[in-house]
Amino acid sequence: MIILITGGIKSGKSRRALDIAVQEWQVSPESPVSFIATAEALDDEMKLRIKRHREERAVLGGIAGRDKAQGFITIEEPLELDRAIAAAGQRVLVDCLALWVNNIMYYKREDDFPRLLESSISEMKDCIVVTNETGLGNVPFDETTRRYNLLLAEANRRIAAAADRVELMVSGIPLRVK
Repeated sequence: MIILITGGIKSGKSRRALDIAVQEWQVSPESPVSFIATAEALDDEMKLRIKRHREERAVLGGIAGRDKAQGFITIEEPLELDRAIAAAGQRVLVDCLALWVNNIMYYKREDDFPRLLESSISEMKDCIVVTNETGLGNVPFDETTRRYNLLLAEANRRIAAAADRVELMVSGIPLRVK
């Protein structure tokens, strides 16, 4: 089953994805979920956000205070999402697609985008994917941001079409779209 969680920035998408993993997949140290993190700690704000997300996974995954057992196995992969999903196997949570597209552009891999996207989708089995919804704002002023929005919108549409379930987060509340 593929589940796509979309919504605005800070709308509760990541927390919702973790809640689904805990409640529906019953993640635990004995039954872990692979967490594919696409973010890179390139500045202090991202370092802090990544730290907070790791702490949240530790608590929700049942590993608070433990050194070895893990409820979430973190795989950091900024570009080769398809390979990371394939290597992770079953029960994968990808957070987040928006940063993955950002990385594609940052590392000048736009020519690889169609192949990487298609290959990533074909590897998804039991997968929760977190993304930002780009279609609710205005048309950006600059060409780079417009190109980013087009790539992310394409990824969102393709994964939503393949998904069994799509949820839109609004102010921390999930709305079932599909």
